[in-house]
Amino acid sequence: MKKNLEKILSDTHHSIIVSCQALPGEPLYCEAFSLMPYMAKAAQMAGCRCIRTSSVRDVAAIKQMTGLPVIGLIKRVYEGYASYITPTMREIDELTEADADIIALDCTLRARGDGTTVNEFLDQIRRKYPDIILMADISTYEEGINAWKCGVDIISTTMSGYTPYSPQTDEPDFELVEHLVRDLKIPLIAEGKIHYPEQAKKMLATGAHAIVIGGAITRPLEIARRFYDSIG
Repeated sequence: MKKNLEKILSDTHHSIIVSCQALPGEPLYCEAFSLMPYMAKAAQMAGCRCIRTSSVRDVAAIKQMTGLPVIGLIKRVYEGYASYITPTMREIDELTEADADIIALDCTLRARGDGTTVNEFLDQIRRKYPDIILMADISTYEEGINAWKCGVDIISTTMSGYTPYSPQTDEPDFELVEHLVRDLKIPLIAEGKIHYPEQAKKMLATGAHAIVIGGAITRPLEIARRFYDSIG
């Protein structure tokens, strides 16, 4: 699978990766069938070259409909785990079986319910699946550097603002991206709270390899709320 990394990076350089996700309880979640492949197809028609999505079902359905590479993750909550993005080997196994091109997982330094550190978990993954492509979702500079040194392939700032010790703002974390771009030797994907085209352009100008946009494109409830909030 590692052989695909160079092509995916080439195709996504200085571009937007669209996150197409709908979880139970959200307006676009349907138990009978997934609407996310249609979201992904719309993104592809607009020029998107890679999709990020949650669940085995959506990984498979999006790959089938679009033929695009997919960054797969599974959101699952376990007692004792602060993380919920691909938190255990169970989810790694499922995404590998689903043929996700890249697997995203929480690489914050928070407590893990099995008693391992994220460094130990990454080592277990690499020993079991030496060739899969791993994207580390992190929230701080320290976590980004740590994940890089643990041998992940891509760093993403997905969790900035979603851990209690990272900046709690409604703005993208431009400073974090700038610092990681400067110091990492692997690609940095900027993700999180990019709501407007101007923010997307500014984030790409930091030197990020690419950016991920989700809610601003694929979550109509979030989009509608932003408009209603803006008019008071």
